[in-house]
Amino acid sequence: MPSPLRALSFDLDNTLWDTPPVLLRAEAVLRAWLEREAPALAARYDGAALARLRAEVAAAAPARAHDLSYLRTEALRRAALASGYAAPLAERAFGVFLTARNDIVPFAEVPGALARLARRLPLYALSNGNACVWRVGLGRHFRAAIDAAMAGAAKPDPRSFARLLAVAAVPAATLLHVGDDAEADVAGARAAGLQSAWVNRSGEPWPAALPRADLEVADLGELVVEVERRLGT
Repeated sequence: MPSPLRALSFDLDNTLWDTPPVLLRAEAVLRAWLEREAPALAARYDGAALARLRAEVAAAAPARAHDLSYLRTEALRRAALASGYAAPLAERAFGVFLTARNDIVPFAEVPGALARLARRLPLYALSNGNACVWRVGLGRHFRAAIDAAMAGAAKPDPRSFARLLAVAAVPAATLLHVGDDAEADVAGARAAGLQSAWVNRSGEPWPAALPRADLEVADLGELVVEVERRLGT
């Protein structure tokens, strides 16, 4: 019998919205800005070259490889200097990317489901990415949000879940973590002693090598039904 629920936490990317189109659009917005504001950099570094530069930054600073904002900003800084621009260009460029990266459209059922759940339990966000629940327009439903940079590690690292539990201030067994990634969200949460829910929107088979989630749902509408059943309503 699972412990009574006292809080819920949510992954963001691909759990609350479809992320690949968001990133493609953000990269396109950044590319257009670079072509206008830093044409020498744009000519020297296409998207693939900037991705390779981010990989080089991560390899050179493995202790910060989980911090996606740092990787992007530092890669842009190196690209700016190599192209004859001052370092502050990188911060401006990253700001352009981050604004577009937070321009999302949630899955249809998400706003209503979060509002309904938030009336019953405190909600927290736990993401490896650099989207922000307040910037995307969903922050009113959450008590707090934690990303990999804040936690000092990315899921499934236990430090990520430890930071969540410190913020939520509830026993691990009473917190249900909800996410789309079988390893980062489900296996990571289980290893940290949390309950886990797998959001499987595409009907994928469960990876045989991993312990199953406590709960599997197709979307947040199904999650609401299951949580309310657990709460006795």
